[in-house]
Amino acid sequence: MTLSRLVSGAVSIVVFSAGIAAAADCKPSKWGKDDEIGAANLVTPTRVLDATKLVKQGKTHPLGIIIDANTPAFPPRRLSLEVVQPGQQGGKRLFGYQGSYNDDLAQLWFGIGPQLDGLGHLGQDGVYYNCNNEKDFAEITGLKKLGIEKVPPIVARGVLIDMAKHFNVPFLPAGKYFTAADIQAAAKAQSVTIKEGDVVLFHTGWTDAKLESDPNTWVSGEPGTSEDAAVWLASQNVIAVGADTWGVDVVPPEKENRPFFGHVTLIKENGIYLLETMNTGPLAKEGVREFLFVLGQARIRGAVQMIINPVAIY
Repeated sequence: MTLSRLVSGAVSIVVFSAGIAAAADCKPSKWGKDDEIGAANLVTPTRVLDATKLVKQGKTHPLGIIIDANTPAFPPRRLSLEVVQPGQQGGKRLFGYQGSYNDDLAQLWFGIGPQLDGLGHLGQDGVYYNCNNEKDFAEITGLKKLGIEKVPPIVARGVLIDMAKHFNVPFLPAGKYFTAADIQAAAKAQSVTIKEGDVVLFHTGWTDAKLESDPNTWVSGEPGTSEDAAVWLASQNVIAVGADTWGVDVVPPEKENRPFFGHVTLIKENGIYLLETMNTGPLAKEGVREFLFVLGQARIRGAVQMIINPVAIY
């Protein structure tokens, strides 16, 4: 046996052993070993009723941005749209009243633009939320567990923390991360309290500043949360964490070789959802700090993520 094969075999054993250790060390969710919705369990009738009391002006704001085939995305994600007129070639008309109609065909990744990251999105060593092993639930035809269709309507108190305002800049640059202490200080200065069952959104100004003017820079990096920020947010028992950035976590990462580790902390370890590329700019300009958050995503069985347009009502 050659040295290279010995080394390769040893590495394989180490990796395999690490996977076994990760699965063995995994602790079932506090909502039970069969739970598939994580922090969405915190959506209760009492909390929904309390959240509706935040509507004072009757204003609505779309938290999803408009996307198209030119919207940059985490590679190799892309979107392609075609509008067709089936059965109407050559001026043919349909039905008894000369009807005509347009339909659309799309080839796309659901992880583009404003999106919900489900609990089957990111794991560690092949182990995902609630100790689910990829070998048992991740099929090419769709997830057998943790699919986006399991997520109930998320109706909750939403809070916005303006991190650009906190650092007194128009927007945070790529690679700038904010810590748990930064979040706490910004929240205190802006009179924002984070409660159990909240949806927490951060405004960094990144998308407003860069998406249209410099899309390549926008998708190549971003400001975002530090690793300890994700841990602290999880300790607050929130339902979801989002930002006006395409990945919520800071890029380049705070720690080398640990990109998107906040995803691991929030999604895998705590069942907390991520909301990416949220349209927070208008809310920040108006000084809106809390609102009724409403999300009902498309329920495509087995999907990992979903393009969304949550609504902030205030």
